[in-house]
Amino acid sequence: MGKVTGFLEIDRRDRKYRPASDRIRNYKEFVIPLGREATRDQAARCMNCGIPYCHNGCPVNNQIPDWNDLVYNDKWQEALTNLHSTNNFPEFTGRVCPAPCEASCTLNLEDTPVTIKSIECAIVDKGWEEGWIVPEPASTRTGKKIAIIGSGPAGLAAAQQLARVGHEVHVYERQGRAGGLLRYGIPDFKMEKSHVDRRVTQMEAEGVIFHYGVNVGLDIDPQELLAQYDAVGLTGGAEKPRDLPIEGRDLDGVQFAMDFLPQQNRRNGGEPDTTGNARPILAGGKHVVVIGGGDTGSDCIGTSVRQGALSVTQLEIMPQPPEKENKALTWPNWPLKLRTSSSHEEGAERDFAVGTVKFTGENGKVKTLHCARVDASFKPIEGSEFQLKADLVLLAMGFVSPVHDGLLAKLGVNIDGRGNVAANMLAYKTSVEKVFAAGDMRRGQSLVVWAIREGRQMAHSIDKHLMGETILPR
Repeated sequence: MGKVTGFLEIDRRDRKYRPASDRIRNYKEFVIPLGREATRDQAARCMNCGIPYCHNGCPVNNQIPDWNDLVYNDKWQEALTNLHSTNNFPEFTGRVCPAPCEASCTLNLEDTPVTIKSIECAIVDKGWEEGWIVPEPASTRTGKKIAIIGSGPAGLAAAQQLARVGHEVHVYERQGRAGGLLRYGIPDFKMEKSHVDRRVTQMEAEGVIFHYGVNVGLDIDPQELLAQYDAVGLTGGAEKPRDLPIEGRDLDGVQFAMDFLPQQNRRNGGEPDTTGNARPILAGGKHVVVIGGGDTGSDCIGTSVRQGALSVTQLEIMPQPPEKENKALTWPNWPLKLRTSSSHEEGAERDFAVGTVKFTGENGKVKTLHCARVDASFKPIEGSEFQLKADLVLLAMGFVSPVHDGLLAKLGVNIDGRGNVAANMLAYKTSVEKVFAAGDMRRGQSLVVWAIREGRQMAHSIDKHLMGETILPR
């Protein structure tokens, strides 16, 4: 425990944002780091609880009290080593994770949890600045070859772990660059893609071989990979979006969020759009309605504002949650409460318990949303109908499952009741011999931190399957 009385003497202080009027003019990250001394003070607030409930909230099992103590004692490089022992990419989670660890912090009982996410980000950012993060190639080779299909956080974590114990790892990615939703879903203003690029460079130096623009199941028969490799890991994500099949859905201007967001990320990265969407989807000069109240909807708001939307409205079919949770009922679990993101603060109207009944338009283009308030069963309430003007509607209602056509159908893996690849959390084995699955493709739509956890655990299982034993952590 860094400072026994730290939590009594030091107030919680977290990173701040640059003013909205400045940050909406570009797609750069806008979070202002605390600085070394302020971060050290915040680490001193950690109580080193007898039962560290923050562990309960962290999917990758970060040893949070340990590296808080190391930061307080100015042992930053040792803190980085500890952080990397459980998380391959803390700069990703330090930027985009919702921090369930902080919800589980004992000090959150008084709404003043330790700023765990900010401290994590400060440790790894300092590691990059000081040159402490370098490639860690294996000293010996095993002679085993592994294919990882999908280069999102689960695929990257699995590939790095397997390469570091001496396997020859090939990552197949259908997009032009690595990262999955880290690159093509999360906007640059939340996480600039240079963070992904330098990890890919590190992994290439560790021996990982990336194959871009290769859609396994379309460009390559997966049976060929089974013949070439000793094991195959499926980490392709859950990419089938939830649709809204109502009247007017086919009008021009009603788009999936994941057709809209990747286009802007490609523009920022100077990457051509190879998805077949000939026309750009732009919010500039338009009244935008985002249907869906989650993180993807929030990302659509921030992107629309930066593109110059006239107005942005976000609709959520669920009722508005309370502003504060009842700690006695929820802690240390993740609470349901009203969350206002940085994008919401940039200028968006939010409405809850709203269902969209139909879209109408003119000359084939959407112009109006016909909505109604809904009851607890999500049924429209008679007499509550209203209309919203809309030139662009973005459907951000989540993802149903992985895409079954192509890769999964040709492999013949079993699918569970939710439409995901069937594989348990112990062995991560699918129904097909030497094929494993992890991340959103296995568990369904989830967080980056869960994807990293599953990628690491799948790597443990693959290594044990191939070698009979493993030194990789679960």
